[in-house]
Amino acid sequence: MSRPVRFVVCLLVSAVFVLPLFAMVVVAFTPRELVFDGGASLWPSRFTTGNFSNLFASFPVWRWFSNAMVAATLTTALSVAVNLAAGFALAKLRFAGRSVVLLVVLSTLMVPAQAVMIPQFELVARMGLIGLFWAVILPSASTALGVFLARQFFVSVPDELLDAARLDGCGTVATLRYVVLPMAKPLVAVMVLLAFMTQWNDFLWPLITLRDPDLYTLPVALRFLQGQSDADYGGLMAMALLSCLPLLVVVFVALQRFFVDGFSRSGIR
Repeated sequence: MSRPVRFVVCLLVSAVFVLPLFAMVVVAFTPRELVFDGGASLWPSRFTTGNFSNLFASFPVWRWFSNAMVAATLTTALSVAVNLAAGFALAKLRFAGRSVVLLVVLSTLMVPAQAVMIPQFELVARMGLIGLFWAVILPSASTALGVFLARQFFVSVPDELLDAARLDGCGTVATLRYVVLPMAKPLVAVMVLLAFMTQWNDFLWPLITLRDPDLYTLPVALRFLQGQSDADYGGLMAMALLSCLPLLVVVFVALQRFFVDGFSRSGIR
């Protein structure tokens, strides 16, 4: 295709993805009376911030936001640390049954999360974590995809570099920390982005493990708002917009370059 045709195709495809986000922003800033009387459009006659002020005045939005941030941050930190260590061990350490362990880890990718949710819930309940934040964080402390990405990246690291580090007196942990990880910034960025996005958007597991509304994360809180008797679509869109901002502005924009580079170096096309 010629350049103008490709430009038009890309523009149309982008519009398909951007239009729902644009509609969400418009409804979030549309006065409530315009939303309910059918006057809402892609560009309403007037805008307001009343939906946000009413939302913050009626519900503990900042608490929900901080809950989501704490859960996503702790889960991301644990997941990245565990996945990096496991991926390095499967890529560079020699031990019996290494291939079997890798096969078992990869086989879990074919199992739907809903299939293991009941035994996972029973395990968390026996640990006495139901209703606590740790019930949301610990089950996501490691992922098969993260281990696989780390393993694929570390396989490409030359063994001669690790041998040189050992000759200089570095142990396994020191080699991983001071030699391998400085080269793995794109990989770490990918793992941080995937782990943060997954935990930030997780709905079902926090819904069944958290009982106190003050501990709700944003996806669960959004469903809580939908269940109110008086449906406020402007408030719902305002809440949805607040839940999207950290991913759109902070995480993805800041790590976009590392995200693409990390996937290419990990062998994922």
